[in-house]
Amino acid sequence: MHKKLGSGLNSELRRVEEKEKENMAITLNNGFKMPIIGLGVWRVQGKEIRDLVLNSIKLGYRHFDCAADYKNEAEVGEALKEAFDGGVVKREDLFITTKLWNSDHGHVLEACKDSLKKLQLNYLDLYLVHFPVATRHTGVGTTDSALGDDGVLDIDTSISLETTWHAMEELVSLGLVRSIGISNYDIFLTRDCLAYSKIKPAVNQIETHPYFQRDSLVKFCQKHGVCVTAHTPLGGAAANTEWFGSVSCLDDLVLKGLAEKYKKTAAHIALRWGIQRNTVVIPKTSKLERLKENFQVFDFEITKEDMELIGGMDKKYRTNQPARFWGIDLYA
Repeated sequence: MHKKLGSGLNSELRRVEEKEKENMAITLNNGFKMPIIGLGVWRVQGKEIRDLVLNSIKLGYRHFDCAADYKNEAEVGEALKEAFDGGVVKREDLFITTKLWNSDHGHVLEACKDSLKKLQLNYLDLYLVHFPVATRHTGVGTTDSALGDDGVLDIDTSISLETTWHAMEELVSLGLVRSIGISNYDIFLTRDCLAYSKIKPAVNQIETHPYFQRDSLVKFCQKHGVCVTAHTPLGGAAANTEWFGSVSCLDDLVLKGLAEKYKKTAAHIALRWGIQRNTVVIPKTSKLERLKENFQVFDFEITKEDMELIGGMDKKYRTNQPARFWGIDLYA
């Protein structure tokens, strides 16, 4: 009797765990599941990468957001190999994203293979067009900004985004990539991609947070089956303040007040708000305590009234400004 009861209880617990696991992922338009929270590795270099990746996996992270332009794919690859070889996790348990850099729009296949080699992977779960602009080719594997003599980004007008997208589609046919998507595309560019694509973009990764909500773009993408991933979901915090002189939404009195109400942190509130918008969030940190903190967003829910309160915080305030490095504002 007790054995049967114990067996039944264990089965119920397993069902609950599976349900929770299911709720922590979004099903993309091609049927693949993408964990709703991930870890971005931008601005993390050297030996920090190993500890960051291994610690995050042990904490439960299964989604890692990389890019050729982050210049750390090789280090991420070493950490992933260590995790696989040590039996910490299996390849199929992880969702790995990386991105095509601007200067490689005319060399999509070579760029993808270069990223795979550095990451020591046989396939990518998601490959994104990092920015909707092709620039002068500087050699596969090199991602320095292609600036002209005038200090302005050297944009290549001979390569269309449609051409780039069809090359991305070939990667799926070759089995190198499971899903393809776009990044930093507005409504018009996303609409065009949907029109000319044979394989629809599964994801549009954009900056969005309580100070930069982009409700129309989010709604448009979701209406057309394109999952939105929020990069900079915490408004950039100290990192973007340092790089771009921006202000963080985490210091806003509304978020601080809600943090006190829910007995959470302002970061928890911002991330939970993003999740309840049905967007994937990929906060960045190299600190163990923050890694733990950012993952603790599934044990509470923000009320409809408080979601609306956060909705009133929108300042249409972009914190990530590549114009600082490119001499031209692509968002103008």
